[in-house]
Amino acid sequence: MLNVYLVSLMISICMYLLYTILFFDNNYSEKKTPFECGFEPLSDMRMPFSMRFFILMVLFLIFDIEISLMFPMYSMMNIMNSNMLIFSLMMFFLVLLLGLFHEWNEGALDWTNFKDKLNF
Repeated sequence: MLNVYLVSLMISICMYLLYTILFFDNNYSEKKTPFECGFEPLSDMRMPFSMRFFILMVLFLIFDIEISLMFPMYSMMNIMNSNMLIFSLMMFFLVLLLGLFHEWNEGALDWTNFKDKLNF
C-alpha cells in the first residue's frame, strides 16, 4: 500500500518538474485573453440589446413549447378515439390562437412600428 503512495508521489513530482522545465512565459496579451466570438472581452463598450429581438424570442419560446405540448396529443389520437381528447386539443389550440392575436393586437409582432417603451 505504501508503494502505491510513493509511486503516485514520484509521478506527481516528475510531472511538476517537467512542467517547470518546459514551461516558457508568453507575454502576448492576445494569448492570455479568452476568445469570445471576435468581441473584445475587456472593453467597456457594450452593445445595446434590442427589445424587438427579446420580445420576439420570448414569444417564439412560449409558442414553441405550446406546440411541442400538442404533439403527444396527436399521437394519442391515433391510439384512442376520444371526443374529450379532440375537445381538449381544440381548446388548447384556441388558447394558442387567442394569445397570438393578443400579441398581434398589442403590436409586439409589428416590426416597423414597435414601441421601445413597453407599458407594464
